Amino acid sequence: MTEEFEDRAREALAQPKNVGEMNDADSVGTVGSPDCGDMLRMWLKFTEKDGKKVIDRASFQAFGCQTAIAVASMATELLKGKTPEEARELRPDELSGDLGPLPPMKIHCGQLVEQALKSALDGKDAPKEPVAETLAGNLHTAPSGKIKIVPLEDEMGS
Repeated sequence: MTEEFEDRAREALAQPKNVGEMNDADSVGTVGSPDCGDMLRMWLKFTEKDGKKVIDRASFQAFGCQTAIAVASMATELLKGKTPEEARELRPDELSGDLGPLPPMKIHCGQLVEQALKSALDGKDAPKEPVAETLAGNLHTAPSGKIKIVPLEDEMGS
């Protein structure tokens, strides 16, 4: 990894933005694999602006790779004000924001964030049933409500 990337990632990890469950979320998506240990849950809250549905707030909870945490932090800031269609078009390298291009061995972190976003965008409502207090507490629990768990090995060819 480049020194510049490591410095930016370290800075993003020191003060990640938008971490934690969003109780008033309109949609939530969860992706990952308990086998490899990387899991990410993303919450989205929408509002209307100029007659369009846009993302008002986004938050996340991650279990695993530090780079995924840094990318998710950047992505939740980047998503504000985007329509669901605009958000769906974002590529993993765009979601990494100010981190810049991800090193080849960390590209899966951007893909994890992209898949969590798409999973949340595919949901219609936040789950009515309570989910585990932490993502780690829900690793081996069957999904319920509107949470969609997408195994990484099926979606990303890992």
